[in-house]
Amino acid sequence: MPSATPSPADGRRPATGTEPGAGALLGWLTDPDAPRLCLVTGAAGSGKTALLGWLAAQATRGRRGRGRTERILVPLAGQGALGVAWTLANRLGVVARTPADLGHALATSEARRTGRTVLLLTDLHAAAEPDAVADLLAGLAETGRIRLVVETRTGTRAPRAARTTVVDLDGDAGPEPLPPAPSPPDLSDPVAVCAADPLLVTTGYATAPADADHGGLRDAWLRAGQALCAADGPAGRALVLLTALADAADPRLRPALAELAAPAPWRMRWARHRGDVSPPWPGPVAVLGATAGGPSAGLLLVGDRTGTVRLLRESDATSEGRLAHRVQGRITALAPTADGTVLLLDERGRLHTVRGTAPRPPYLERLTDAVSTTLSRHPGTALAAIAGSVVVGDRLGSVHAFGVTGLHQAAPHSGRVTAVTAVESETPFVCSGGADGTVRLWTPGRAPVPEPLAERRAPVVALHAAPAPGGPLVAAAWADGRVELIPAEGGRRRAFRPGPAVRAVAVTATGALLVGTDESLVCLEPYGS
Repeated sequence: MPSATPSPADGRRPATGTEPGAGALLGWLTDPDAPRLCLVTGAAGSGKTALLGWLAAQATRGRRGRGRTERILVPLAGQGALGVAWTLANRLGVVARTPADLGHALATSEARRTGRTVLLLTDLHAAAEPDAVADLLAGLAETGRIRLVVETRTGTRAPRAARTTVVDLDGDAGPEPLPPAPSPPDLSDPVAVCAADPLLVTTGYATAPADADHGGLRDAWLRAGQALCAADGPAGRALVLLTALADAADPRLRPALAELAAPAPWRMRWARHRGDVSPPWPGPVAVLGATAGGPSAGLLLVGDRTGTVRLLRESDATSEGRLAHRVQGRITALAPTADGTVLLLDERGRLHTVRGTAPRPPYLERLTDAVSTTLSRHPGTALAAIAGSVVVGDRLGSVHAFGVTGLHQAAPHSGRVTAVTAVESETPFVCSGGADGTVRLWTPGRAPVPEPLAERRAPVVALHAAPAPGGPLVAAAWADGRVELIPAEGGRRRAFRPGPAVRAVAVTATGALLVGTDESLVCLEPYGS
């Protein structure tokens, strides 16, 4: 009978009795034409789990000119399809609200990968929803971006794909009972929910009857669950859950979660979600901006995907009307200026000007007219403005600062510039983000700072910077759902994940952080030194 003894500590040899299966798996891994799905089958006790653990522990060196193969081990025992989707999304650097979203997110992601990714998925037979998980994995096998090794016990329904490799350990071990499924915590108790295994909580909420809202905890968890599964400890989960609560939630939940979130590096000022009525949710967020001064000081500009730009009070998100503009279609960036004018970039990369109530100096009119003419021939991908300058990014990785004293340019990114922002400070600077995942600083007229201010494997999706009481702050968001608030001159960095994909961020004059998604707008204040 093949042994299920774990691999030796040095990880160089597979478990005794699984050597033929190990050879077959290594052959599958090194064959570029092999099917993208490999099933490791066999009876209970045949060494399947130990074999996948051994495979995960092996060093993976890429061939010359190729990146190394990343092997990600994910246990499926006790997990439902939603928990598996969130676990994989977090490991692969994408955001997925539902299992159906995961394949699309991977297929369209611009995340940088240095080599192939292989998912090693154990114990499909012990999943809480084995059939739904099998369907999820079958869909992933067709995306073309990853390879999957799935352990399945003989007699369990396996994922089905157009082409599949099967490694059968053909064990003759006797039946092995499944361990009892752990019981979820009291799903109406916020303290118990935040202290429990988040994947267990996810399974509990996902399989609960639709009318069991648990005071609003269930809806909040399902809204922000991917971030909750990645959060550190009860305090981190309490903060995320607090920001995801709808206004109709049980009022006793907020103080309980706020107390539990006390060690977190943030305090929530306010949050607005789809369906909220008091005050109403402002709609999906595509772009954000904070007014730079004058009669509209203290207002937020919140643009949606249809091109509507709403004005909200920074203090509590109450509505102050809409921006009067005639831009047709989606707005991809906006840039308020000190004189009340708002510059808009449309989805074609063209510039539009919405004038404020104060008259503009003639030199600024000439500047924006010149930039508008340039972008009509060479579309922009990102936009920012400070006094006397308009900053534009392009699809080739360059940043252009059009000023009254001339044009300055730099090429800090590999690939498209996805966001730019500019700060009026003692030494004005430009901050840019790119599809290459980097955030970089640049003072026009000088060379860009060689080291990135921040870097992740996922593309930067939003960026904003502003002067703050302790020095300029930069807010950056990436396509993997992470947001960071970064002191430009050094200091403590703070991170936050709202759960849904982040569309826009902004820093207010008081140093607060705004995070916008398709279904929420959250305002957080940094806390602690």
